[in-house]
Amino acid sequence: MTIGLIALGANVLKGGTMGPVLLLLWAATFWGVVWYPLRLLEAAGLSGLWTTWVIFTVAALPGLWLAWPHRRVLWEQPGLLLLIALANGWLNTAFVLAILDGNVVRVLLLFYLSPLWSTLLAWWWLGERPSRFGLATLVVAMIGALLMLWNPQMGFPWPQNQADWLAISAGIGFSFSNVAVRRLKHMPTTIKAAVTWWGVVVVAGIWLLLTQAPLPAISSGAWIGAVALGGLGILGASLALIYGVEKMPVHRSAVILLFELVAGAVSSQLLTNEIVTTIEWFGGALIVLAAYLSVQGSSDGSPQK
Repeated sequence: MTIGLIALGANVLKGGTMGPVLLLLWAATFWGVVWYPLRLLEAAGLSGLWTTWVIFTVAALPGLWLAWPHRRVLWEQPGLLLLIALANGWLNTAFVLAILDGNVVRVLLLFYLSPLWSTLLAWWWLGERPSRFGLATLVVAMIGALLMLWNPQMGFPWPQNQADWLAISAGIGFSFSNVAVRRLKHMPTTIKAAVTWWGVVVVAGIWLLLTQAPLPAISSGAWIGAVALGGLGILGASLALIYGVEKMPVHRSAVILLFELVAGAVSSQLLTNEIVTTIEWFGGALIVLAAYLSVQGSSDGSPQK
């Protein structure tokens, strides 16, 4: 599966300038390997919730400056912006907690069920009935999900632990955000990015209050590491993603972003003792194939309704 993803990433280099491609590859690589610094921070005493709140607060503060010139458009569609904030707040918080507690590759693959949820949401919410090609893609994704979630003890597919539930719910949150963003194509990207970052700050903050998590007593080095991860990592990768997506066709940028799975798979194999079973690899390959087909199905010249 890794070789196939590398080949897909190489193919799209032909369709875009080197700058946007490299920025998208950087963003995908960051999100594929971010589990490692997150686990280092957890080992240093900073829990997943506190890490999430700190790193996104660090990213969100510059976000205010970026969005300030366009602040008046906030009142054009407040309901959809609130949905984007809450969906992204949940998906990022849940993703961090899942990647800390679960198998890295498994979490990434279950998160990448998001094209399945996006298609179903767009069908229900936007009235975008999928073509026969789109329905076939849904079937491929569902078969992959069934294989990934198959529980031998229970005899049927079901999430096996809390990390599975968090990863799947993060993908659903990502889908809600994507569908809402499609209704706001006219809105400046900096506004949507700032809303996303502050949504995570609010959701993670509420979660901290509800769980009554005390302020961790950790070294200054751990705090500096968290701030650096937010300022250099989250902010940098987000801006790279925004720029790259704006400069390239959607179907090409989405394929490049699948490199996140390559980065996650390779880094987890090198840095952990986590094992991915053969059936999980096969199910994951189907999920990746479905994600790729869903992207190609929306590009020019692909099967349409």
